[in-house]
Amino acid sequence: MATPFDEPSTLPYALPPFRDVRLEHYRPAFDAGLAEQRAEVEAIAASTQTPTFENTLVALERTGQLLARVSHVFFTLSSADSTSELHDLEAEVSPLLAAHRDAITLDSRLYARVRAVHDALGDRTDLTDEDRRLVERTLTEMTLAGAGLDDAGKERLTAINQELSTLTTTFERNLLEDTNDLAVHVTDETELEGLDDGAKSAAAGAAADRGLEGWLITLPLYTGHPWLSSLANRGLRERIMRASQSRGRRGNEHDNRQVLLRIVRLRAERAELLGFPNHAAVVTADETAKTPEAVEGLLSSLVTAAAANADDERAVRSRTVGFDVEAWDWAYATEILRGEQFAADSSALRPYFEADRVLRDGVFHAAGELYGLTFTERPDLHGYNDEVRVFEVHGASGEEVGLYLLDLYTRDGKRGGAWMNPVVEQSALLGTLPVVVNNLNVAKPAAGSPTLLIQDEVETLFHEFGHALHGLIARTTYPRFSGTNVERDFVEFPSQVNEMWVSWPSVLANYAKHHETGEPLPPELVLGLSDSAGFNEGFATTEYLAAALLDQAWHRLSAASAAAVTDVEAFERQALQDAGIAVEAVPPRYSSTYFAHTFSGGYDAGYYGYIWSEVLDADTVEWFRSNGGLSREAGARFAEKLLGVGGAKDPLEAYRDFRGRDAEVGPLLRRRGLE
Repeated sequence: MATPFDEPSTLPYALPPFRDVRLEHYRPAFDAGLAEQRAEVEAIAASTQTPTFENTLVALERTGQLLARVSHVFFTLSSADSTSELHDLEAEVSPLLAAHRDAITLDSRLYARVRAVHDALGDRTDLTDEDRRLVERTLTEMTLAGAGLDDAGKERLTAINQELSTLTTTFERNLLEDTNDLAVHVTDETELEGLDDGAKSAAAGAAADRGLEGWLITLPLYTGHPWLSSLANRGLRERIMRASQSRGRRGNEHDNRQVLLRIVRLRAERAELLGFPNHAAVVTADETAKTPEAVEGLLSSLVTAAAANADDERAVRSRTVGFDVEAWDWAYATEILRGEQFAADSSALRPYFEADRVLRDGVFHAAGELYGLTFTERPDLHGYNDEVRVFEVHGASGEEVGLYLLDLYTRDGKRGGAWMNPVVEQSALLGTLPVVVNNLNVAKPAAGSPTLLIQDEVETLFHEFGHALHGLIARTTYPRFSGTNVERDFVEFPSQVNEMWVSWPSVLANYAKHHETGEPLPPELVLGLSDSAGFNEGFATTEYLAAALLDQAWHRLSAASAAAVTDVEAFERQALQDAGIAVEAVPPRYSSTYFAHTFSGGYDAGYYGYIWSEVLDADTVEWFRSNGGLSREAGARFAEKLLGVGGAKDPLEAYRDFRGRDAEVGPLLRRRGLE
């Protein structure tokens, strides 16, 4: 069957022709793409020519273009606009793709050629730094993947990887289905006291979409819900929190507990097969952290102060509301306290955060001031859903940069959370410019009503756009290093830096205007935002550390220890107690059975990367404040030294090149209130 993937797209920037793609196109395109890359790699591996950088490494980078085209589109839709048919197909093709990757990575002939090129690097004086990094990264990744194992070891490894691909897909599907099923249905409007008209409109629209009367409160990926800060009805708050925490553990067809345990056991077995004590050791060996002990050192150094701060914060909040604050009360009590202390509660801020203005006059504005980028909406270009907006990006001199796609709203076919992914990767070798998409899960209001964001959603939009900037600005030769293709514990760094512009005075003044009157954010609310820096950090740090340490606990199990774990809830409780982070009323940001980052999202043993990157981020924010702030000069340095290199340079070396030294932890401790 001919498919839209057979040839590169002729649309601007090779944007996929989404409107031409049908379900029946995917499997033939996957089959053809797999066969094509197998043949391309076989030609390299079987070559009788002396291995060289050009005939081995560069040749490898050119392979698999058809497979890349169909994969980027398919996995974009399977996460953002899925159907039961797409889920079924994902379960079908995921083990095939895992086996395909293993067939390449574990090929002894190919491994020998890559090693030969690596061993001869000293004889080549014509290679660039990026060329040399390509050789080193390829060899390292193949070695850690098991290319040096014997045939029996490779056979078992391949079987493990195929089963894991199926299990992680199952975990994600179970979570999506259970999250949809557990949306909280409200039929009495008085229960919604505290919600503004925009939130009620979104809940009414969600109910109508499912043919229900009343209002439907859909669940985000993390523990809890953004509306817990506004809802006055304590019983409804508890219902929402308990629904959130019960995902994946209800004993139904969407229960993730046995799936999770099998994932943990297989990852531990694979680590042992590769000669490592546990899965976390495998993961960190190829990250900037290098060892689980280094990760533990950072996380554990923050636990005592964070937990103590959280306990103190709970006591203050309990006094504020006049009862013992539970997990479902925390956000509500915090907003009351915030209003008392800073006059900056969420309900007061929300009318000033209209989504399109935040995007154009905040997110895009900051990128223009820093990097000279301009964003022009292209209604003639179409995404994978009618809600997806497409923007063409140009540089300061009018040069083409790429396309930016934004998919803002939640829907039943979209997984929870927020993320960025490439649709087309930039590569000078392949002659491609980047096409990137940001996904959020903002509740969609009824037709005719404005989309008003809460502060957390504004911060999320800036954060995810930081990933998009990384993808758009990086200019590398090889697709392996394109955009965010960097070490996983570094990938959050640029996105976290971009969050600083949320409250930067000139940026805030540009976008924070009342959606009806156009009046700027009142001075007392601006002052409240700035004064509240560090407010509630005990809670924020504790819920994050609990999730990060839980991720580490699961993945620092040996194969024998993993096999002995049979009770997910008991393991989780003990792990948090042992880490000193079992704080009453502050549950982990993600509990095990809905921890998509670590059991289906590629952050296994790597959720620590957010705070690991925040050390660099906080240090960088201080640099910006001392070097012109929101200026083209400062932005140009950050773009050239960090964003622009993608994965083509060691991240910490790139940071030293930018900052003139290694990052210091002091700024992070001050930001988190831990000094």
